[in-house]
Amino acid sequence: MTTYLLAGGGTAGHVNPLLAVADGLAARDRGDEILVLGTKEGLEARLVPLRGYELLTIERLPFPRRIDAAAASFPVRFRRAVAQVRALIRERGVDAVVGFGGYASAPAYVAARRERVPFVVHEANARPGLANVLGARTAAGVGVAFAGTPLRGSRVVGMPLRPEITAMDRASLRDTAASHYGLDAAVPTLLVFGGSLGALRLNTAFTGAYADVLAAGYQLVHITGARWEGDDPGVPGYVVREYEDRMDLAFAMADVIVSRAGAATVSEISALGIPAVYVPYAVGNGEQKLNARSAVEAGAAILVEDGSFTADRVRTTIVPLLRDPERLDAMREAAVSVGTRTGTENVIAMIDSALRR
Repeated sequence: MTTYLLAGGGTAGHVNPLLAVADGLAARDRGDEILVLGTKEGLEARLVPLRGYELLTIERLPFPRRIDAAAASFPVRFRRAVAQVRALIRERGVDAVVGFGGYASAPAYVAARRERVPFVVHEANARPGLANVLGARTAAGVGVAFAGTPLRGSRVVGMPLRPEITAMDRASLRDTAASHYGLDAAVPTLLVFGGSLGALRLNTAFTGAYADVLAAGYQLVHITGARWEGDDPGVPGYVVREYEDRMDLAFAMADVIVSRAGAATVSEISALGIPAVYVPYAVGNGEQKLNARSAVEAGAAILVEDGSFTADRVRTTIVPLLRDPERLDAMREAAVSVGTRTGTENVIAMIDSALRR
């Protein structure tokens, strides 16, 4: 039996690839033990137990960004967290540690090194977080989702994705998806979404330009997110949903997608070979724009800056693309070159290699 400690969490960008790898390890050998290290505050506190894995928690320890009381106490608190993880490694007989970034990863990397347990790092974003930058220096293996991610000794392994994506046969789901939305399976469809909370810029633009999309011969599925207060015009061919818990059907229906550029979103769209227009979220450290870079450079996607994405931009950029089937075909072929459905298997192979050292 092998015991794995998977560390990470805080956001879906860390938790979802962690769970994909956990599921892959569990499916391969039910006799292995899979433990997850996180915090009580992160998304993992809800999702990990729901998936049936044991969650071990440590204190939430953000790296200090300025000199204040929290910064002064950070070294002591960090040493305490490392000691706690070292004790867990010894008590539970952990054979390998796998980190996905987030608050729990840095103490796990230090603890694994001190306990002489091999550890590997996976970075989902094109701009790596500080925990993974530090961990990559001494890791037995470093995998990244996107080419060009600046992590020492890294290689591109892709994003570990949920089985609903990796096993999806979009063509066989098309009729089911059309029935789900009340649309025509034979008519091309544009999918627009901006995450669970939505994207105001995308919602405003398509509220003002949905008629132009329909006039281009496309149907439109628009997932607005919970914060959108606009009205559904009730126009045939234009489906407005606040939330979609069957994104497999949304992807099956989509011939073209307009979305934000979160790491998982870009990875899933590329893996499925769907042409995309990415409108990166403008707040933060610019990682969404970097996430989209490899797909854009390969010709699989177009990038439009958030500040310029308006109803007029839909008319001048999106609609001409919809009317250009040759370009869309080329984009589909290019997506295959940058997307992969084997991210989970690739990370597990990296773990196996670390264990053999």
